[in-house]
Amino acid sequence: MDLIGKHFLTIILFLPVLAALVVFCLPKQQVKVIRWVAFMASLIPLGLTIFLWIKFQQTIPGFQFQEQVAWFPAISSTYHIGVDGLSLPMVLLTTLLVPLALLASFSITDRVKTYMILFLLLETGMLGVFVSLDLLLFFVFWEIGLVPMYFLINQWGGENRNYASLKFILYTMAGSLGLLLSIQLIGVVAGSFDLPRVMEVWNNLQGTLLGLPVSTVKAVAFWAFVIAFAIKVPVWPFHTWLPDAHTEAPTPGSMILAGVLLKLGAYGFLRLVLPLFPVEAKRYAGGLVFLAVMAIIFGAFAAFGQRDFKKLVAYSSVNHMGFVVLGIAVAAVAAGTQHATLALNGAILQMFNHGLSAAGMFFLVGVLYERTHTRNLDDFGGLFAIIPIYGGLLLFISMASLGLPGLNGFVSEFLVVRGAWPVFTAATALSMLGLLFTGAYILLGLRKVLHGPLNTRWVGHLKEINLREVVVLAPLVILIQLTGIWPAWILGVINQAVTMLF
Repeated sequence: MDLIGKHFLTIILFLPVLAALVVFCLPKQQVKVIRWVAFMASLIPLGLTIFLWIKFQQTIPGFQFQEQVAWFPAISSTYHIGVDGLSLPMVLLTTLLVPLALLASFSITDRVKTYMILFLLLETGMLGVFVSLDLLLFFVFWEIGLVPMYFLINQWGGENRNYASLKFILYTMAGSLGLLLSIQLIGVVAGSFDLPRVMEVWNNLQGTLLGLPVSTVKAVAFWAFVIAFAIKVPVWPFHTWLPDAHTEAPTPGSMILAGVLLKLGAYGFLRLVLPLFPVEAKRYAGGLVFLAVMAIIFGAFAAFGQRDFKKLVAYSSVNHMGFVVLGIAVAAVAAGTQHATLALNGAILQMFNHGLSAAGMFFLVGVLYERTHTRNLDDFGGLFAIIPIYGGLLLFISMASLGLPGLNGFVSEFLVVRGAWPVFTAATALSMLGLLFTGAYILLGLRKVLHGPLNTRWVGHLKEINLREVVVLAPLVILIQLTGIWPAWILGVINQAVTMLF
């Protein structure tokens, strides 16, 4: 028991790999067994993460549940993992969404064994990014997460899956190249890849480096980090891979792509860019604000112009993640002030909240597509009359995405805007145009699908949402409502990381 306590995070991190090995040993003909083994195994990391959440001490600054052992002594890289108030909500989000996505995957009938193995390996890749406290380890897990998602899109996606999966991998790998070179530079200069050690050495660096002023080298490294993470978020104009990937990915893949994978970029900004480049982040915060506002506005405009339901939700992710980048820019400029604290708490909470609402929206789009084999909004109309339970769930999660007071989306976006307004008044006012069109595209989607004249082609053919699908949505609905009326349950944990960061 003591051994388990010492390696609690490692168990959570690598249990999906163990589960994938178990699934690998099962006969591929036993489809039902494979599904249930993968699903039940994915619930174990969730249970352990909830226990971790209960044991987490909000009053203790710094990382908790740390583990550190020699991994690559030749270059001073260690297997160093731990969690704080920033990473723990992301670990909870990941371990929650993966079982729900696997339950949603019960409708997958093609090569189920390979599919489940890839999904479980993807979970370990994502979790590894959130718990890594070593730069090289961070990069290894960052790359591991790309491969399963590429194959999930390429093998189980739509008609243009080859194009979408290739675009996804090329964009993210292009960003990763600069990230790797910068990590290597920092590791050589600091004499270690261990994050606490790197922060101490790198931030106190003075003089020249590689024959150039340290400020110049740091600026180049800063932009390498920013571009890699901006592609992943994604912010305008690095977002063009996202609609294609979402549109072609299978429904559970879209749930994880929007719910967790997009958060890796924002997490990189918070975990690495702000602590390692405080001067550069403050100097170039105006650029970050510009990218954030453009993402908010253009994401909303693009979503409003869509007639493909899934593309509408995909562009909405660009819009919502723009608020995260806006909060990060405020933290870079006004570090330590009340405005920065509000904005950064809101940005981290927005990452969690968007994960819930985006996963729910993509799942509901997938539920409708499985029954109708179309995502064209003009093909629907008046469906509330024949599938009222589905309609009620779509309405609820759409309102959370819209930012209705009383639901989770309102809390996080309000905190970001409240913190950003005194710091970037003009930019925040401009971003409200995107917020206005958020309401417009959400209401447009609801009107096209649920309201208006009933499209009689679906009468007698369209089945109501089933029990399994309701079970997938139930935890999302509960957390959306809970966070909307009592955000303190998660903000207390988040604020621990914000306090430590400043």
